[in-house]
Amino acid sequence: AIFEGLKAYKTPDKKIQLFRARDNFERMNRSARGMCIPELDIDFVMDALKQLIRLEEKWIPETLGTSLYIRPTIIAVDPFLGVRASFTYKFFIILSSVGAYYAEGLNPVKIWVSKDHVRAARGGVGEYKTAGNYAASLIASEKANKEGYAQVLWLDAIERKYIEEVGAMNIFFQIGDEIVTPELTGTILPGITRFSVIALAKKWGMKMTERKITIDEVFEAHEKGLLGEVFGSGTAAVISPVGEIRYGDKVLAIGDGTPGDTAMKFYDALTDI
Repeated sequence: AIFEGLKAYKTPDKKIQLFRARDNFERMNRSARGMCIPELDIDFVMDALKQLIRLEEKWIPETLGTSLYIRPTIIAVDPFLGVRASFTYKFFIILSSVGAYYAEGLNPVKIWVSKDHVRAARGGVGEYKTAGNYAASLIASEKANKEGYAQVLWLDAIERKYIEEVGAMNIFFQIGDEIVTPELTGTILPGITRFSVIALAKKWGMKMTERKITIDEVFEAHEKGLLGEVFGSGTAAVISPVGEIRYGDKVLAIGDGTPGDTAMKFYDALTDI
C-alpha cells in the first residue's frame, strides 16, 4: 500500500486551489517504484483528480483555515496469500472536509525523542509513503502521547543520534543565522511542504542548509543561546512550531510559548499561496 496527502482550498472569489498536486503524484510514483507497484500516468490522474474535485466541490469548506483533504491511495488486491509483488492493484482517491488544524490558534507543540525505537534504516523503505512506515511508528507514538507529547522525533537507526523527522512532518532548526533541516538520505520522507520551505528560504536570502544534525547539537545550541526556533512542516499543519523537546530525562524549552517570527513567516507565506 502507498498513499499521498494533499489539499484543495476555496479562495474568497470561490476558485478552487490545489497546492503542488503534480509533485504529490510524482512522489507517489517514486513510492511505487520502491514498492514494486506500477507507476501512474500523472497527466491522467491530475485530470481525474480535478474532475473529481469539481464533482464534489460542495464538500470544500470555505471558512479560514479549512480545506478538503485528498488521499490518493494504491493497494495490492491479488487474491493470493504469500510474499511477492502483486499483479493487480486498486487506485482510488478519498476526499474529506477538514477543519482548521489550529482551531485555537497556532500554538507550539511538544515533541518526544524516541531512544528505544526506530522508524526506518538506510537501505529500507523509509523514504516511501507506504503504510508499513506508519505502522512502525505506532508504539513510540503511543508512549509519547501517554507522556503528554504530541509527536515523536525520530533518530537514525544505526548510531541513534542523527535527527531524521517527526512522525507526521519534516523538522527545521534555526541555529544562529542558519536554518538546518536533515538531509535526505533515504530514510525520511521528501516532504512537499519541506521543499516549499527550502525554496522560500532561499528566495528570501536566508541561510538554509540540508545536512546531518545530531540531537546533542540541538541541545548544545540551546545551552549557548543559539537555538532560535524549531518548527515542523507538513501538509496537515503546513507549519507547526515546536515549544518543547524531551530527550530521555532532558527537557528543552524553546522560545516563550508562542510561535516564532520565522515559523510564522513561512506559515503566512504558504497559506497565502
